[in-house]
Amino acid sequence: MKTIAIYSIKGGVGKTATCVNLAHLAANSRKKVLLCDLDPQGSASFYYRIQPKTKYSSLKFIKGGKRIDKAIRGTDFPGLDLLPADLSYRNLDILLSGTAKSRTRLRRLLGDSQASYDCIFLDCPPNITLVSENIFHAADLILVPLIPTTLSILTYGKLHDFFVQNDLSLNKLHPFLSMVEPRKQMHRQSIREIMTGTNNLLRTYIPFSADVEKMGFYREPLTHRHPAAAASMAFKKLWSEIETTILKASPHGN
Repeated sequence: MKTIAIYSIKGGVGKTATCVNLAHLAANSRKKVLLCDLDPQGSASFYYRIQPKTKYSSLKFIKGGKRIDKAIRGTDFPGLDLLPADLSYRNLDILLSGTAKSRTRLRRLLGDSQASYDCIFLDCPPNITLVSENIFHAADLILVPLIPTTLSILTYGKLHDFFVQNDLSLNKLHPFLSMVEPRKQMHRQSIREIMTGTNNLLRTYIPFSADVEKMGFYREPLTHRHPAAAASMAFKKLWSEIETTILKASPHGN
């Protein structure tokens, strides 16, 4: 079982769209998949038309055990389940701070589901918080979408430095270019800088696409609704690269 986090300090970089489409593609490849929506905004849950159960909250999530199993919902796609989020997840940092071994609590919670799934995807909230630290410890692989701009490069540098300062494995970090517009000179310049100065950069990039923006209207993965769209083909290529070159050689580590 592999745990794959899609994470960025910065919002608005295509994080949730990537998570939603990769989870769908993984399920299509006959894997048993769980998508955990950890973002209080619940965008991944929205895309999959899943509402959290009214009696489920961030406190019950932290307590774990059978409470998590009861909260997991099936989706319209065979092999793909979802643990939905709600606004109470904004309190996860506070709740985690009151638990023993608070930085590794999520890894222990996910351990209860390992036997049931081949892949667990984590759609993560932005910023570096105690929730983020839990994600860094729990994930085998952390995909980081980078828009080719100076600000995106700077924020990735901060994430890299955080891993170094906290003795976390840099081998987990795999950035990839997202929302790319090759016609923009700034994007072309930033891409050259990123390609020469970024370790573990994935070769596949996701283009900026109006089709991705429309996912919120159709409320389903683009790779399902428009599988031949340029962005869908890019997501397929990204998943193939992840599956064939990273996951097979990615042991769990801290």
